[in-house]
Amino acid sequence: GKKKTAGSGSGSAKGPAKATAEKKAPRKVAAGSSGTAVAGSPAPDAADRERLLAGTHHDPHAVLGAHRVPGGVAFRALRPYARAVTVLAGELRVELHDDGDGFFSGLAPLKEVPAHRLLVVYDGTEQEVEDPYRFLPTLGELDLHLIGEGRHEQLWRALGAHPTTHDGVAGTRFAVWAPNARGVRVAGGFNFWDGTAHPMRSLGSTGVWELFLPGVGAGELYKFEITRPDGSRTFRADPLARRTEVPPATSSVVHASDYTWGDEEWLAHRADAPAHEAPMSVYEVHLPSWRPGLTYRELAEQLPAYVADLGFTHVELMPVAEHPFGGSWGYQVTGFYAPTARLGDPDDFKYLVDRLHRAGIGVLMDWVPAHFPRDDWALAEFDGRPLYEHSDPLRAAHPDWGTLEFDFGRREVRNFLVANAVYWCEEFHIDGLRVDAVASMLYLDYSREPGQWTPNEHGGRENLDAVAFLQEMNATVYRRVPGVVTVAEESTAWDGVTRATHHKGPSGFGGLGFGLKWNMGWMHDSLEYMGREPVHRKYHHGELTFSMVYAYSENYVLPISHDEVVHGKRSLVSKMPGDWWQQRANERAYLGWMWAHPGKQLLFMGQEFAQGAEWSEAHGPDWWLLDPEYGAAADHRGVRDLVRDLNTVYRATPALWRRDTHPSGFAWVVGYAAEDDVVAFLRLDADGTPLLSVSNFAPVVRSDYRLGVPDEVPAWHEVLNTDAARYGGGDVGNPHPVKPEPQGWHGRPASIRLTLPPLATVWLRPA
Repeated sequence: GKKKTAGSGSGSAKGPAKATAEKKAPRKVAAGSSGTAVAGSPAPDAADRERLLAGTHHDPHAVLGAHRVPGGVAFRALRPYARAVTVLAGELRVELHDDGDGFFSGLAPLKEVPAHRLLVVYDGTEQEVEDPYRFLPTLGELDLHLIGEGRHEQLWRALGAHPTTHDGVAGTRFAVWAPNARGVRVAGGFNFWDGTAHPMRSLGSTGVWELFLPGVGAGELYKFEITRPDGSRTFRADPLARRTEVPPATSSVVHASDYTWGDEEWLAHRADAPAHEAPMSVYEVHLPSWRPGLTYRELAEQLPAYVADLGFTHVELMPVAEHPFGGSWGYQVTGFYAPTARLGDPDDFKYLVDRLHRAGIGVLMDWVPAHFPRDDWALAEFDGRPLYEHSDPLRAAHPDWGTLEFDFGRREVRNFLVANAVYWCEEFHIDGLRVDAVASMLYLDYSREPGQWTPNEHGGRENLDAVAFLQEMNATVYRRVPGVVTVAEESTAWDGVTRATHHKGPSGFGGLGFGLKWNMGWMHDSLEYMGREPVHRKYHHGELTFSMVYAYSENYVLPISHDEVVHGKRSLVSKMPGDWWQQRANERAYLGWMWAHPGKQLLFMGQEFAQGAEWSEAHGPDWWLLDPEYGAAADHRGVRDLVRDLNTVYRATPALWRRDTHPSGFAWVVGYAAEDDVVAFLRLDADGTPLLSVSNFAPVVRSDYRLGVPDEVPAWHEVLNTDAARYGGGDVGNPHPVKPEPQGWHGRPASIRLTLPPLATVWLRPA
């Protein structure tokens, strides 16, 4: 299904013998050209010459290469700076005439177009090369049809740069979508960044430009030289480049992966249980600063062991896709298909994911489809006009970040993003995507004042294009890659973020189709509560309990993310009131309550050992706090030991996760003890097996504190106490099994009396 265009050669390239290798003298043919475009002349006419030199020719293959003409076969080449060009075709040598401006042409009395090579002579050197303009297009009709429809789910296999063998010749296929361009050329180290000799051909109404360049292989640097509608030129990185130079350099790099995966066992069981019914405890990591200076492969030797030791089920990587400014933490992406080259090449990143999988750790990745930066070598006005961004400047400009928003209504742009989500999951075995800034996509008036936005066709503020995009992305990813999960960072009360796309809610919209959603309300309310002096907490008890009013409206993740420990918000332990002992006790109590609360847990690096300083991407976590030589190291190690034990008990207790998204998995014991600063609740497994979580957020011991419990449990055993001495606490607790008494309490038939340590959470299970 390949479309043949004028000037495409028909012979197969099996490597015609060089003239020097022939035993008999090669047959020479005169150039047969006067250098002037006249009837019967092989030289390109003036119009073609002008367009080729200006970079505005849509079909260079119709001019350059070999073509049947009256009197034989015309050969034409565009080789700037060459002194001479000779066509080699088996025994035949055709010495081309120098037509000026880098053009060479000649006429050979042949009946058919032969497979041929070019001998190009420069000052002091000569090269024997394949003629790029003798090859058929490398993209088939199906690829072009799917691109035109915006439905190419593996778009990265069609567009971009791909080392390949075409018609028996090794080289690289280049393809780029630039529908507004007057012409596109490939420039790179292989042509001294002068694209004059390598114009691409337009493949019709799809807006795709294509060229196969023989002899170009993996590791070569390149960009696309685009002639804009106004005739000016711009050099652009490849939007689908799978590898880039190390920033601040901006070139794309031809890449061919030869990585062999070893995570078959992980992938085979990844889909055994849906994410919302499985344990998920996430360690959020900024790879460049986790331990600064480590490459992907060096991280692979340290990160899996650390995360596995602490018992987290997953890591979440802050954006890995290439970004020019490290201070954006990866949230202003220019290379959507390329892992950042700061830490290694794409195969090195695969090695890191592979090693995490082999350690039993899932890999989530932050994905940023909401916006992109304005850098003039990347996506902004890519082909001279708004292309990836919306054509309406008010719709295109993101009001908060100085970036541009994608045009989600354009099918090719939607395809670019949907395929990108699939790409990370299929090519890099990513287990889930946390989608950044969903709210900014969903609302036309997001951070905009009246007059700065236009309602949708129904008069509403919803961005219908963005809704359709998110639904398509989620449906496509879940269909193509079983076992993955998508997670929305969505900060509003949008209805149905984690509802299936085919189920409509009260708003009339289908669900967005995410698997999980960050619970920003829980995060905000609970941190507000914990930041208050204990004497004031009783007046704000609802900040601790309100989350259960809506806990089952979506499938939630409880995030203590990087956003909460930067920009003056202080680290988690530093948010807490009181002296150093009380701050640590508050953090420990909070983590114990958080791990028992319905929803998955997410904790940003450094918070697992009570780092006091805010996170900085320049130096990462303060690992020295754990150094035994540091006097207070035991304080920080104690919090880290608690996190390890929280994860251990959590993973071994299905009551804490199997019914995370179902009301039958939770029951209040007491949620209204505001005067005591106490909350207590049961988590329940599918068979009714309970875990009792009790938190005392007051700095006093509460002895003989009575709580109502089910009467069928003969005794309760304390399985975790955040006040334990090994965590840095006072070791107040319930060391012996606690037996229920027949006295009803809190609406239950039996009750137990506990000793509640100050600023602590205790977990009890049936003994």
